[in-house]
Amino acid sequence: AELSEIVANEEYERTMIPTTGWVSGWANCFKGSLWKQNSNLRKTILGTSLQMMQQWTGVNFIFYYSTPFLQSTGAISNAFLISLIFTLVNVCSTPISFWTVEKFGRRPLLIWGAFGMMICQLIVAVVGVTVGFNHTHDIPNPAGGDPLSRSNNISAVNAQIAFIAIFIFFFASTWGPGAWVLIGEIFPLPIRSRGVALSTASNWLWNTIIAVITPYMVNKDEGNLRSSVFFIWFGLCTCAFVYSFFLVPETKGLSLEQVDRMMEETTPRTSSKWVPHETFATSVGHANGGKLDLEVVEDVERKGSVF
Repeated sequence: AELSEIVANEEYERTMIPTTGWVSGWANCFKGSLWKQNSNLRKTILGTSLQMMQQWTGVNFIFYYSTPFLQSTGAISNAFLISLIFTLVNVCSTPISFWTVEKFGRRPLLIWGAFGMMICQLIVAVVGVTVGFNHTHDIPNPAGGDPLSRSNNISAVNAQIAFIAIFIFFFASTWGPGAWVLIGEIFPLPIRSRGVALSTASNWLWNTIIAVITPYMVNKDEGNLRSSVFFIWFGLCTCAFVYSFFLVPETKGLSLEQVDRMMEETTPRTSSKWVPHETFATSVGHANGGKLDLEVVEDVERKGSVF
């Protein structure tokens, strides 16, 4: 049975080698109806919006601006050390996804990951505007010059830092790798490379947009939102949660070709219950009663790999 699948996929990949031109190859990514579940356009939008949502979680605000942001609050004496801790949490949490993505599936991982990040962002924002980062007092500067700002409630600030770290844990173990896994599985073979490329471009586009607009939200001479900026990330994480629940399909345990069939026959909310009706080898006529056609095997061996 396994050999049947290998041979069938080999033959299928050879027949699906793009024969179109460069422009028409990219145009294929946008063919079909937006309302058809299995259209190329729908899958391209799913892949690009998935990467957009990953950036909307606000994780790069932490990694890009945590040091100047923490310094600007006047509540942290060693902002660089806190930023280093955040990075270590990210690095140590990411390998957890290697197990969870196969144990629990892609869809639950993104749904619960978004929910966890949403709660953490809300707690950081509420604590900050009530008793945390936003509430400081001035003390004399031993070196002279402008007075130094210090937090009124160190415990509240520590709680905020802890929940930012927990937020990073949720991201690194769910949305961080999970979004990349999913975009590698939702595109059919003829547009897979271009679909993944467009999704990656979307990731960096939104990465750039957020990196550009964030200083205007948090700088003292601009928006000066301080902890209130986490209300924005909370709102965007809520969008990611709703997006995951209604639009993200479950691809766990399916071959790439079965994913294409699943997206045609079911909806994201019911996709986890979908099971293949037949093996891929049977569907393309390369298996006869569980046995391989000898001519097919010899043909594959003679032609060699598509790669």
